[in-house]
Amino acid sequence: MNDILFHTNNYVFSYRVAGILVRDNKILLQKPTNDTGFAVPGGHVEFGETNAETLVREFKEEIGADITVSDLKWVAEIFFPWGNKPCHQICLYYDVTLKHESQIPLEGVFVGDEKIEGREFKIEFYWISVENLCQIEVYPTNIPDLMTRYHEGVQHFVYKEV
Repeated sequence: MNDILFHTNNYVFSYRVAGILVRDNKILLQKPTNDTGFAVPGGHVEFGETNAETLVREFKEEIGADITVSDLKWVAEIFFPWGNKPCHQICLYYDVTLKHESQIPLEGVFVGDEKIEGREFKIEFYWISVENLCQIEVYPTNIPDLMTRYHEGVQHFVYKEV
């Protein structure tokens, strides 16, 4: 795996893409089984891979779903702690749709597989009502607001976790 994910003595740099999958006014979110925070599904881009190729690969690897990638929705500069170092992440969020709705459960919770930096672990996927996003811990924390402006074209934001 050749993820675009760099560690230096003092920092981590991460290049990630995420797929916004909305169905029946619910958004698919993920969270590690040992964590409380939700995020939009996706993963690190590998060298030589387009953003769309990354999303297709990640959705297939993690939940066995075939997707179609369409419009770029959000461009994010995200700063947060990665272990004991600060991380600077560039994350591009795309609108995605399922090619075959029968490939994943369309309600409730289901489990997928995640691999990062040689570690493998389980990750839970949830369908969360867009109206209820402000009631859960979702990262970046401005996702509920961004979803209210989802059809206004590409949105750029900077998110700094304290």
